[in-house]
Amino acid sequence: MEKSRMKETQSESSSFEVLSGETDNNIVAGNYYNKYATKSLIARYLVRGFERSLKHCVGLVAPHSIHEVGCGEGYLALQWVKSGYQVKGSDFSEKAIAMARKNALAMNLDPDIFYKRDIYELNPETDAADLIVCCEVLEHLENPELALQTLTSITRKYIVLSVPNEPLWSCMNIARGKYLSNFGNTPGHRQRWSRKRFVALVSQYCRIYLVNKPTPWTMLLCEKYE
Repeated sequence: MEKSRMKETQSESSSFEVLSGETDNNIVAGNYYNKYATKSLIARYLVRGFERSLKHCVGLVAPHSIHEVGCGEGYLALQWVKSGYQVKGSDFSEKAIAMARKNALAMNLDPDIFYKRDIYELNPETDAADLIVCCEVLEHLENPELALQTLTSITRKYIVLSVPNEPLWSCMNIARGKYLSNFGNTPGHRQRWSRKRFVALVSQYCRIYLVNKPTPWTMLLCEKYE
């Protein structure tokens, strides 16, 4: 049964479409490359570790509703839909949302769960959910502090956040010969946090419930301050 599920997931990943480095208003939109269908055994191992950590966080809080902020092409959100959660996904990029809707249709799922919304414009009336998930987004922003304020305003209780763990992330890029002219920093990354610095930042806005360490990321499960 588990092997069958793994084959199904691999098949979905290979057919899942991403923007692969496209920009929207000069900002990298969606995934820089299709990490879900990469042929690199090491990269696949790391991505699976990330997915396991995220699944663990979601399972711990057992939310009824999930809002993925910065959903990109919709990979994670669509997996949650298939698992029975009430899901919506938002992204600043029209290109990413169009691709997310296309991917939903290809999986015979509702494309209308995806909508365009800038992270700074989210509000509790239209965008609230039991769990807010914002993975691989904050490092792209000029004002992550304002984004964190917004995320805490729309969650009913929990937030999952993840960012690259620096300098490990950049060092791993350098080791594979990528982005050498930028010292290993992935295109579009404006912020760089060590795990300690990221925990210190986030703890100003919400209570940190769990620190997960899927290499090479930092993933935090947080609870809204009452």
